[in-house]
Amino acid sequence: MPPAISAEPKGEAIALDIVYEDDDLIVVNKPKGLVVHPAAGHEAGTLVNALIAHCGGSLSGIGGVCRPGIVHRLDKDTTGLMVAAKNDAAHKSLSAQFADHGRTGALRRGYLAFAWGLPNRPHGTVDAPIDRHPYAREKMAVRASGREAITHWEVRKAFNGRDGKPVAALLACQLETGRTHQIRVHLAHAGHPLMGDGVYGPHFKTKANQLGPSARTALDALGRQALHAYLLAIEHPRTGEILRWEAALPEDLLLLQTALAATE
Repeated sequence: MPPAISAEPKGEAIALDIVYEDDDLIVVNKPKGLVVHPAAGHEAGTLVNALIAHCGGSLSGIGGVCRPGIVHRLDKDTTGLMVAAKNDAAHKSLSAQFADHGRTGALRRGYLAFAWGLPNRPHGTVDAPIDRHPYAREKMAVRASGREAITHWEVRKAFNGRDGKPVAALLACQLETGRTHQIRVHLAHAGHPLMGDGVYGPHFKTKANQLGPSARTALDALGRQALHAYLLAIEHPRTGEILRWEAALPEDLLLLQTALAATE
């Protein structure tokens, strides 16, 4: 029989890109490929393991033994800003802010998304409920039976293909709710799935033929959905100060952006 796995995550010396830290919270810029907390198939090597090693026993325990300090999540291959709570009071405050989704408070979550095609207007909103996919249980889908989900988007830049027509766009997205895979599901539902998203945009692979050679190479090398959590704003749980951070695009998305611009 395989050896038993401890239910309590252990600290692991995993490098963290720390954007901000004090006695109440820590903000990190999560790299691609890093799972947020232990789960089936990912019992170790997660952000939680790294946080335990860095913060010791100071992380909030409200989230449970496998999710100390965790108040929100990013997909494994989504990069960008995350905040974790270092005590229970901070956890309660941050959880309330995320539950409010910025409707009445200071919370802001901004994402940069490279999507196929160009929307027919400069900005818009996808208001469509999300639930588990009826057949593919690892996926989410827009379903009438789902929970409310609202994503606001605006076009930051359009990229032309080899024929001179728009083939992709850089979108800035703001979340008003926080459903699993929300941006990925909503943009696919709107006809503009994320570049590199093999789950929600596989039928768009033929679009890659419209890209120039450098853009095609950058997309092939990406190996993930082109999504980055670039903006995070919160109210500090102790002082009430409004804190705001931005994280630049990681190298792989910068390469994709440069290559897409070169095909214009």
